Amino acid sequence: MLKVLGAQIKEFKKDSLLTPVFMILEVVMEMIIPLLMASIIDEGVNAGNLNHIYKIGALMIGVALIGLWAGLMGAKYGAKASTGFARNLRKSMFENIQTYSFSNIDKYSTSSLITRLTTDVTNVQNAYQMVLRMAMRAPASMIIAMVMAFSINARLASIYLVAVIFLGICLSFIMPRANRYFRQLFEKYDDLNASVQENVSAIRVVKAYVREDYEKEKFSKANQNIYNMFLKAEKLVVINMPLMQVTVYGCILLISWFGAKTIVAGNLTTGEMMSLLAYCMNILMSLMMVSMIFVMLSMSYASAKRISEVLTEQTDLKNPENPVMNVKDGSIVFDHVSFRYPGSDKYALKDISIEFKVGEKLAVVGMNGSGKSTFIKLLCRLYDPTEGTIYMNGIDIRRYDYQEYFGLFSVVFQDFRLFSFGLGENVAMSETFREEAVRDALVKAGMEEFLKEHNDDLSTTLYRDFDKNGVEVSGGEAQKIALARAVCKGAPFVLLDEPTAALDPKAEYEIYKRFNDLVADRTTVYISHRMSSCRFCGDIAVFHEGRMVQRGSHESLLEETTGKYYELWTAQAQYYVTE
Repeated sequence: MLKVLGAQIKEFKKDSLLTPVFMILEVVMEMIIPLLMASIIDEGVNAGNLNHIYKIGALMIGVALIGLWAGLMGAKYGAKASTGFARNLRKSMFENIQTYSFSNIDKYSTSSLITRLTTDVTNVQNAYQMVLRMAMRAPASMIIAMVMAFSINARLASIYLVAVIFLGICLSFIMPRANRYFRQLFEKYDDLNASVQENVSAIRVVKAYVREDYEKEKFSKANQNIYNMFLKAEKLVVINMPLMQVTVYGCILLISWFGAKTIVAGNLTTGEMMSLLAYCMNILMSLMMVSMIFVMLSMSYASAKRISEVLTEQTDLKNPENPVMNVKDGSIVFDHVSFRYPGSDKYALKDISIEFKVGEKLAVVGMNGSGKSTFIKLLCRLYDPTEGTIYMNGIDIRRYDYQEYFGLFSVVFQDFRLFSFGLGENVAMSETFREEAVRDALVKAGMEEFLKEHNDDLSTTLYRDFDKNGVEVSGGEAQKIALARAVCKGAPFVLLDEPTAALDPKAEYEIYKRFNDLVADRTTVYISHRMSSCRFCGDIAVFHEGRMVQRGSHESLLEETTGKYYELWTAQAQYYVTE
């Protein structure tokens, strides 16, 4: 895990190295000051030597200024290193997420990934800054102060050593237990984010069904779970402070008691006694810092582990050695293909064998859950088959370069998504595009009126997530834009999964009329629940319970009166018959 996270420091290695150097320099300057104070008292005040006081006082001011400068530089480089580290973490996580296959994405919820990119990265950033500054400063301060104290009086200084060992043993019992609670805590944050995300995205449904109270209760429950888990962790962590205070005051009392006796015995000067008390505070403040570092590391360890999981997750869909780069449009063959989703024992598709050639238009119909959408996900290679093989031009599609292969497909998924940027960028899926091609695709998809209403401006922003002047589009308009996106790409394969589900009958009819213009001579797979919308496809495959149970033209399938297609057709056709 440390190796994975450490690789993200990258260009901030110099800042990460300079930070502890300056922090140690600051500590050295601080440790010199008590010695100079002792010299002022013993050789200046007690001896009545005013020149010595001026001389050492000036030196103290110089040392303090150097320490101040070192502290400022340490803070500067520490902030730069930690913020840069956090930036690299977010960037690398996001880039790796982009390589995930659907099976990889299925392992993480959206809310979990958001938490890891935000809250977890912030925790690790704060911990890293504390490690660079305090984790170097505190041990250095403690070690140097301990050496100085032993050089003055080893017997009295041994009190510090006992205190350090005692606190170290206590921390070793507290921290492992706190780590477990913090790990569970950040999983609870995932649940809270999921609750908020679900509520906001479905706010219309919540209000329509008057479910506000239920949503409030659900959020309160997730919020209370975080509170309870945090309370358990903090109950352990908070023990640090009373332990520190008892140790600090105990050391001061013991040093004062035994130190006074030593002064009376003539084995210790007043200045040395003051230095020992100053070093006592330095050592014990360092111990308090170490305690704070352990608390922060306990919190960030859980976050670091979650971040590392995202960074080390390897996509299941990798290019083979020497992939086939020249991917040509060609015939598709499913050879006894079966598939089940990760973590499921049930097959979504079972023993599918089907072939269709270049330029053919295949409609896939069936009831909900019959495996239609899974069929095109396998064709796109969003998943690899559990059993069997898919061929294109007689070559296993797993042998093709992944990016080159996916470039063959223009897809409108059932759960398509438009982005909160310009209309032209949404259609072209690029910041740069040919305006003529985008407008032509929009017109073919039936968006002429929309273009006229917005002055034919392709820079019109969709939605108001990032632009308060953005345009809210209806479900039907969004679906047409998604269709235009598929048309604009111009790929040789067009895959349409319920592309007209949100359209009104008239708009749907217009799309059907233009269907040949939309897809031209490209190979097309069309999925729909509406049987009437499949008649323009010469070839229809009927899926049922994950299997292909029929295949043929509309007319031939209707002749099979005991078949599934006839059952589905007659069930829907009765609603279109007028009395």
